Amino acid sequence: MLTILGFAMIATFLVLIMTKKMSPIAALVLIPALFCVAVGQGARLGDYVIEGVGDLAPTAAMLMFAIVYFGVMIDVGLFDPVVRAILRFCKADPMRIVVGTALLAAVVSLDGDGSTTFMITVSAMYPLYKRLKMSLVVMTGVAATANGVMNTLPWGGPTARAATALKVDAADIFVPMIPALAAGLIAVVLLAVVLGRRERKRLGVLSLEGPPAAEPEAVLAAAPAGAAGAGSGSVTSAGGPGGDAARVGGAEEEPGEEEFKGLDPHRATLRPKLYWFNAGLTVALLAAMIMEIMPIPVLFLLGAALALTVNFPRMSDQRARIAAHADNVLNVSGMVFAAAVFTGVLTGTGMVGHMADWLVGAIPDAMGPHMAVVTGVLSLPLTYFMSNDGFYFGVLPVLAEAGAAHGVSSLEIARASIAGQPLHMSSPLVPAVYVLVGMAKVEFGDHTRFTVKWAVLTSLVVLGAAILLGIV
Repeated sequence: MLTILGFAMIATFLVLIMTKKMSPIAALVLIPALFCVAVGQGARLGDYVIEGVGDLAPTAAMLMFAIVYFGVMIDVGLFDPVVRAILRFCKADPMRIVVGTALLAAVVSLDGDGSTTFMITVSAMYPLYKRLKMSLVVMTGVAATANGVMNTLPWGGPTARAATALKVDAADIFVPMIPALAAGLIAVVLLAVVLGRRERKRLGVLSLEGPPAAEPEAVLAAAPAGAAGAGSGSVTSAGGPGGDAARVGGAEEEPGEEEFKGLDPHRATLRPKLYWFNAGLTVALLAAMIMEIMPIPVLFLLGAALALTVNFPRMSDQRARIAAHADNVLNVSGMVFAAAVFTGVLTGTGMVGHMADWLVGAIPDAMGPHMAVVTGVLSLPLTYFMSNDGFYFGVLPVLAEAGAAHGVSSLEIARASIAGQPLHMSSPLVPAVYVLVGMAKVEFGDHTRFTVKWAVLTSLVVLGAAILLGIV
């Protein structure tokens, strides 16, 4: 019964948010509360929620201070050179912009943290998508899938969890998987090309050539105050149906034609004299994260405090910067604590354990010699419907034990288990995805509908490449 109710709870949640019948926060709280009562454990709802909040509190703290830290870095201009480089590469071509999104998300993902990846990627790319009227779910889908592939880095989490759970070396899991993961990245870039061409066809071929136009309003509502500023040239179209209706070269622009925008090079929060200090602080912070010198929430708390103090010595300026990012902080931290209700009930009632046992028990004995492949396939739905901790520490050891009985090594099982990460990064149980959709002003249901099919395809490419290359 708990197995059926567990799947029913997840299905109900997904249907309600994808059909926009409920907001994600409301669904994350109310649906598990109702199902907790339905399984006859309503009296323990408070205990489950408090336990879930306790488990996710460090994550919420990390996100709060990470948003403040990277928001300040965006304010002071640390990422302006990256944005300008992307602008030069993209040249207002929708296909290049989508490919640039994939590449930027993949590169920034080297720090191993999805939240910071999404903050930097959205802050850089949102103005381009907004000004050219491109689909924002394309941006969130490509960024999430690229980050999912890179999330398999040894310091990213899943690989370390698999190594810990099965008592093997993380390097022995990751290094042999590099060719398969490279195939996954190639698949993401090809996906970006396909989606970019679709956007180019819809919008037309765009150009930055043309005379300057009137100064528009800020367009980056989700980014810090002042982060929606100016670039150069005006957006012009070569006749695409969704373009800004101006001819290439700027001739016969329609009234109200607005200037193409990137990050405002004249915003008052810029601190060019402190650029190398901010760059060094960010590199040191990321290095400390990778080396695990301190817990990540503590690192971001210290980093945010130091960044605010050095860049904005006056108390009034510090309050203004915190206020500028308060909306994102509240939205994301609120979503994380709401997710704590969902995960707390799912785990506390025993539903997640019964679901995992049912799936493992449903595997035919004839599949025993192919347990690595079975693990790879199961990693897609299981890491989507439960946390990485639940899958790697609860389910993976059982799968590994079943595989060992048929001569399948723990290393093969561990390698196959990380194949589902491109899909996992769009799971409603991943706090970082709320940073992505929140800053991009995209409904979570829209993101889910668009992204899941492409993320599944990317995960299968990784798994297929690993099988073909004899890695698993």
